[in-house]
Amino acid sequence: MADPGHVPSVLFVCVHNAGRSQMAAAWLTHLSRGSVRVHSAGTDPSGEVEPAAVAVMAEAGVDISAELPRALDVAAVVEADVCVTMGCGDACPVFPGKRYLDWTLQDPSGQDMATVRRIRDEIKALVEGLIRDLVEDRHPAAG
Repeated sequence: MADPGHVPSVLFVCVHNAGRSQMAAAWLTHLSRGSVRVHSAGTDPSGEVEPAAVAVMAEAGVDISAELPRALDVAAVVEADVCVTMGCGDACPVFPGKRYLDWTLQDPSGQDMATVRRIRDEIKALVEGLIRDLVEDRHPAAG
């Protein structure tokens, strides 16, 4: 049984840490209300967060305008309970005993706003499912 006092940690990883992983981290931070530690990183980080991602998240009431892409390091993976990859292939280090999820999501870079909104909404749905999984892991139903 999972330690009920443990706060789970999730790391979102994509190539540039400028779109998908930033939106996912923001959704998890917003929707979990502090019940999950959230980090994001990129295997080849960009210089800035994708402006379209910033815009569509603002439409949803989530501000990511102050976020900056970060480089993935081994320590971030080691510290995470769950590592969610999004199109970074084999560049993310794999450690035994870690839970890995690979979310197949279109890269929002260079897409029209309707497509970026669809990606935002797909990410939100995936994050909501992840929250349910993490809460169920911490508070299993009596049986």
